[in-house]
Amino acid sequence: MAATTATQAPPGAARPAATGRSRVPVRAAGLLAALLLLGLAVLLSIAVGSRSIPPGTVIHELLHYDGSDDGVVIRDLRVPRTALGLAVGASLGLAGTLMQSLTRNPLADPGLLGVNAGASAAVVAAISVLGLGSSAVDVWFALAGAAVAAVLVYLLGSRGRAAATPVRMALAGATVSAVLGALVSAMVLSDPEAFDDYRFWSVGALAGRPIQVLWQTGGFMLAGAVLALALARPLNALALGDDAGRALGARRGRTHVLTILAITLLCGAATAAAGPIGFVGLAVPHLARWFTGPDLRWVLPYSMVLAPVMLLLADVVGRVIAPPGEIEAGIVTAFVGAPFFVLLARRRKLVQL
Repeated sequence: MAATTATQAPPGAARPAATGRSRVPVRAAGLLAALLLLGLAVLLSIAVGSRSIPPGTVIHELLHYDGSDDGVVIRDLRVPRTALGLAVGASLGLAGTLMQSLTRNPLADPGLLGVNAGASAAVVAAISVLGLGSSAVDVWFALAGAAVAAVLVYLLGSRGRAAATPVRMALAGATVSAVLGALVSAMVLSDPEAFDDYRFWSVGALAGRPIQVLWQTGGFMLAGAVLALALARPLNALALGDDAGRALGARRGRTHVLTILAITLLCGAATAAAGPIGFVGLAVPHLARWFTGPDLRWVLPYSMVLAPVMLLLADVVGRVIAPPGEIEAGIVTAFVGAPFFVLLARRRKLVQL
C-alpha cells in the first residue's frame, strides 16, 4: 500500500528546514498579535471594575497620581491585581505546557503531579495544626507543600529498577493528590475555623491578595519561567523517542528532573499567590498548539502570553457580572474551562504531543 498519509514532522529538528523557516514569520506575527491581545487585557483589567471610572481618569491617574479616590482604586487595587494576574497566568500556562509534554497526556494540568494538593495540604496544616493564617504565611507553606509533593511523586514514580516514566509519574501524582485531598477534607471538616480560612484561599482569586505576595513569589515564578523556556529543545528532542533524543544530546533523566523542578516552581508559586486556579494550564497549551504545532520553542512563549490573557479576562468578567459584588477568577475559569475540557476529551484528533 502506498504510503500516502503525510507524517508529522518532528518538532524543531526533523521538520524540513524550508517548511520550518517558512512558518517562522507566521508564528512570529501570531505571537505579536497575542502580545497585543495581552496589552488589551491589561488595559481592561486596570480600567474596568465594580467602581466605574472614566477612561480619561484612568490614564490621568496612571500618569499623574493625585491621591483621589479613583487614583487609590487604580494604583493600590487594580494595578497590583493586574500584575498578579500576569505573573500567575504566565506561570500556569508554562506549567501546563510542561506537564502535558512531560506526561504525553493532552488532558494533564499542573495539578496532576500533586503540586496543588501539596500546597493545599500545607496551607490547611498551617491553619489547623499550627494556628497560623495570613497571606504571608500561606505563601511559604504553599511553596513548601508543593515542593514536598513534587519530590514525593517523583520518588514514587521512579521507585524500582525501571526509570521514571511519564505514565508512572502521572499515576503517582494522581495517588498523592487523592491522599492529600482526603487529608485536607479531614482537617477542614474537623476544624470549622480552619475551614473558614481555607475556603477563601482555595477558591482561587486575584482579589484580596496583597502586593507583598507578588514580591514573595515572583522570584520563584521568574526562575521557573527561565528554566521552562530553556527546556524547549531537550523536550523537543525527547519527543522523538529516547534513542533519537540521546542522539540529539538530550539526557532523559536530567530533562525530566529539571522539568518537574520548573513545574514545581511555577505551579507552586502561582498557587501560593492566588490559590488553586483550574483549567488555565489545561486549555491554553492546546490553543497555542492549534496555531503553532507541537514545537515547544513556540508553544511555550505562546502559552506564557495567552494564559494571562485568559486569567485577566476571567477576572474582569467576574467583576462586572454580579454587581456590586464580584465572582472570583477561579470560579469564572471553571465555568469557561469545563465545557472546553468536555470538548477536548471528545475530540478524536489532537495536535500530537
